[in-house]
Amino acid sequence: MSDPLPDPQLPPPDDAAPIPTGVPGLDSILEGGYAANRAHLIEGRPGSGKTTQALQFLLDGARLGERCLYITLSESRRELVSVAARHGWSLDGIEIFELVPPELSLDPRQQQSLVHSSDLELGETVRLAIAEIDRIKPQRVVFDSLSEIRLLSQGSLRYRRQVLALRSYLLIHDTTALLLDDLTAEQDDLNLHSLCHAVIQLEQLAPVYGGERRRLRVIKMRGTHFRGGFHDFVIRRGGLTVFPRLIAAEHGHAYEIDRLGSGNPGLDSLLGGGLDRGTSTMLLGPSGVGKSSTALAYVTAALARGERGLILSFDEPIGILRRRAAGLGMDIAAAMADGRLRVEQIDPAEVSPGELATMVRDAVERAGVRLVLIDSLTGYHNAMPGEQYLLLQMHEILTYLNQQGVTTLLVLAQHGLVGQMSAAVDLTYLSDTVVLFRFFEADGHLRRAVSVVKKRVGPHEDTIRELRIDGGGLRVGAPLTGFRGVLTGVPIYEGRLPAEGVGPARDLPVGSGDRDSHERE
Repeated sequence: MSDPLPDPQLPPPDDAAPIPTGVPGLDSILEGGYAANRAHLIEGRPGSGKTTQALQFLLDGARLGERCLYITLSESRRELVSVAARHGWSLDGIEIFELVPPELSLDPRQQQSLVHSSDLELGETVRLAIAEIDRIKPQRVVFDSLSEIRLLSQGSLRYRRQVLALRSYLLIHDTTALLLDDLTAEQDDLNLHSLCHAVIQLEQLAPVYGGERRRLRVIKMRGTHFRGGFHDFVIRRGGLTVFPRLIAAEHGHAYEIDRLGSGNPGLDSLLGGGLDRGTSTMLLGPSGVGKSSTALAYVTAALARGERGLILSFDEPIGILRRRAAGLGMDIAAAMADGRLRVEQIDPAEVSPGELATMVRDAVERAGVRLVLIDSLTGYHNAMPGEQYLLLQMHEILTYLNQQGVTTLLVLAQHGLVGQMSAAVDLTYLSDTVVLFRFFEADGHLRRAVSVVKKRVGPHEDTIRELRIDGGGLRVGAPLTGFRGVLTGVPIYEGRLPAEGVGPARDLPVGSGDRDSHERE
């Protein structure tokens, strides 16, 4: 029995199939790209990136051998060629049609006075655009922009009718179109969203300090699932790049469960043998107490095991980080040179949260990174517009890394040096392990203490140990059993200093301790 003939009233199976946008990251958001043979509205204020996005769409089509047409009412051919040249592009293979309304032409034969100018201009403008589309028969069209049609219409009803006629003509001729709108009208009383198959809105935000932030949102996409919400993007030489919002639930991954040591017996003993793979650890304490140095011990141990690592450094230049590690006997220069360790210097005033999350994801999925160090969360917080967004963003990143079996180290600096401590943001509940560092004064010397206050997976010591950092690296001493109140920064001496581990045995009271205990000694 032969197959039934297709119903001529039904669209072909590939109708509205996704086609690439030419914009890195945008295809992922649109679940494959723009819908073929449909009109898409790209709206945004001047400077938000509409023209760049449209040119990338046409350039991708020209690369595939498709006929492409750019109809411009707002920019000249010369300006478009100049914009493309700054991105390193050539517009060869793309037809550019400068559509100048008759009333704006310098040709005196185009001037008239008997008919209302807006009526003639609008009809002639749309007719010229349709004639050019009919002549070239393009597969991809950009119409830049609808704002000029709105101005010529001088009325919402006429404006809607003309856009509807243009959209219908494009649909009949199986053309995939981008209609650009710069939102310069004071109010859009007859919204075009209902006329277009998809609506993408671009935004440009100006923070109090730092470079502008750009983001986009897909408002609608008929019959297609898309990734909702705001997505950061940047415009650099080479075009527009979108960073899809990270959804950790989409990235589950099976991994081998094991425990990772630091190469320091005292530190590993304090942590019950080390850190479990696929967990996050926060190193919490005042500046200079040894958080970053302790994190580097785990980084170098991971490199020695043959794993790859990523350091996102917000606070320390790469050169200083390399010299500091070498001073501790942790040579990371060789691993950086051969690509096993990737160190990124992050400027929170210039890098958006979405770009940072994409950077982490690329390192894990493309470079095979198994350990990530974020130093510090204080700098990361400065990259966010508000604390509530930091919590959500950090939750997604940590969940993603945990599901990928990546060990994550987070450094968070607290305000103050000795005594009462506070942090700009509380992220301890997001971490599987929290290691607390403190300065304390004893016998006229400034000392460091380290303890584990939380570990969700596996056992850990509940002791407080002394930490020393010198040219030999990290040294973790025996438990500070002779002190009370070490974590407050002003301890009281109630016994002997440890006879093993960090320093020699001492039978002296703490200088700032309790006078009665001093007299008893």
